[in-house]
Amino acid sequence: MPLDVTDYTWSQTDSTIHLSVPLKGATVRKVDVVSTEEYLKVHFPPFLFEAFLFEPVDDDRCTARIGNGVAVFTLPKKTCKVWEHLMITTDDKETKKEIRERALLKQQQKLSAESKQKGEKQQAEKKYALETMMKLEKEERDRIEKMKEAEREKTTAELAAWQLRQKQKAEEAQQKQNHQIQQAGSTDIPGNRLTDIVKNKQDHRNSKTKKIQPQLPPPRRCGNIAVTFTPRVFPTALRESLVPEEEEWLKKQAEVRRAVSAEVEELQDLTEEERNHDWLKQKGDKCFSNGDYVGAVNAYSLGIRLNGKIPALYSNRAACHLKLRNLHKAIEDSSKALDLLTPAVPANSAARVRASIRRGSAFCQLQLYAEGLQDYEAALKIDPHNEALQEDAQIIRDIIQGSAGQNETQ
Repeated sequence: MPLDVTDYTWSQTDSTIHLSVPLKGATVRKVDVVSTEEYLKVHFPPFLFEAFLFEPVDDDRCTARIGNGVAVFTLPKKTCKVWEHLMITTDDKETKKEIRERALLKQQQKLSAESKQKGEKQQAEKKYALETMMKLEKEERDRIEKMKEAEREKTTAELAAWQLRQKQKAEEAQQKQNHQIQQAGSTDIPGNRLTDIVKNKQDHRNSKTKKIQPQLPPPRRCGNIAVTFTPRVFPTALRESLVPEEEEWLKKQAEVRRAVSAEVEELQDLTEEERNHDWLKQKGDKCFSNGDYVGAVNAYSLGIRLNGKIPALYSNRAACHLKLRNLHKAIEDSSKALDLLTPAVPANSAARVRASIRRGSAFCQLQLYAEGLQDYEAALKIDPHNEALQEDAQIIRDIIQGSAGQNETQ
């Protein structure tokens, strides 16, 4: 039940009420205020101040300032006169209940209207912005179309002028040629002169067609050109390669081959497939999916003997140890996998999450919940949107808090 605040202070003028309510150390965020014409409520748990006002006030002009441990209200009166009391003097609970319910209903209606008005204002602003943008885009398109049309008209006019000049030149040349023919025909017989001109033109065309075709050289002899390339391990060209990274990779592969060759005498009875760590990993995965956890452990262990630098083998063997309740071995294999999964890059994020969860699960089954929670939180940093992981981490936190509560009770 809330505690009533009685140490408030108030003063008045003919037109205004000034009210001061102490907040008892409450922060601004925890103060809830409801104000209407005839009711004022200030709630800051566990305290409550209610005022059933003596006369109505102008709620639209009321102001409140909350800070420095006090809430100060300025309440303009609707009628300018001096009040006998701040609140009504009746002790009728039904009357107060009716005023309270009426005030809360009015407050809800006011908030709903403000929210609706705010939404309508935002919608109108969005509509205005969209219309303005569409108007600007239309003006820009119109401007571009006008420019295109002007350029099109200019180009059409220039083309028409050029065609007219060409036509005039052709006509002038034709007139000049006809004039020369007429002058030549005035000195000789017109029929013979025209016949000679036509004959000369035909002879000239025939001479062009009878030109000797140029002789082409004989085709070259075919043959093969031998091209040799510098031997390389990688398929990319040398100019496209990253030489330092490739040398480091080759060095690591050489170390792996040396590690395998050192145990050849011990592994002479294995087939060629059984000496391939990738084949062993696939076999272990198949055994795990079939429920043969011991067989899966054997396959992963042999793969680790062949190549001890593959984190997936350690992480998967840790999962098998979890199923077999070999919790300390599961922690050891998960830790080894996390050591090999460095540096932390996006490419190995999923593998780091799996290894962290497996080690955290082993810790929790050993009732080492604090260490398990650390691994789950590390996995959450990598994959913060994993809902199942969030639920598991919360369960561990609840267990830790419950254990702490039991210890305090004891």
